[in-house]
Amino acid sequence: MDLIVEGITRAFWLLVKGDREVFRIALLTLKVSGTATLISLAIGVPLGTVLALARFRGRTAVASLINTGMGLPPVVVGLWVSIMLWRYGPLGHLRLLYTPTAMVIAQTLIALPIVTGLTMSGIGQLDEGIRVQVLSLGATRLQLVWLLVREARLAILAAVIAGFGRAVSEIGASMMVGGNVVGQTRVLTTATSMEVSRGNFGTAIALSLVLMGISLCITAFLTHLQQKGRSST
Repeated sequence: MDLIVEGITRAFWLLVKGDREVFRIALLTLKVSGTATLISLAIGVPLGTVLALARFRGRTAVASLINTGMGLPPVVVGLWVSIMLWRYGPLGHLRLLYTPTAMVIAQTLIALPIVTGLTMSGIGQLDEGIRVQVLSLGATRLQLVWLLVREARLAILAAVIAGFGRAVSEIGASMMVGGNVVGQTRVLTTATSMEVSRGNFGTAIALSLVLMGISLCITAFLTHLQQKGRSST
């Protein structure tokens, strides 16, 4: 109990005093996870829409891979990204290993199947009568897709929430491809793990509370948008 009280107290003072290191770590966490979520959104929503609407050979296999990827262990992603970016790997000449960019790549690969799968599910559940009706009114294919995406916006917002949550809470892949380098690739999850290994439970609790606060604020904002969209339907 004393550890919990100490952690909460330390978190309060770290934020009140404006601890530079904590804010730098928190800012990098937002930057990496936010970028990964946006990339996942930019790729996953169109891909999920295509998988929901198109009919082609191998579609079921692709959808199965996407669903499997939703539960893919982050450490597996970290392993393969590390191999690809290793000095003697296929992309080693880019020198991205142990950089924030490598962490963005890993977190994008972790969040992408979630965004794609939930988008595919959300659009796939829409009444097919909507498509027929819209096309009969002379809408183009692009207009149809835009309308369906708007109709499935609640599911897509849920995909964004889930994707960001998975990215910001990830530690295995970030540790493997980022290295937890102070001032460069140290984020809240890796910093918390490091403090625990050092026995600094008070600091670890403080960092975890900061991480939970960030996640809560962003998730609450996205949930507000989602509920606002629900009330307008």
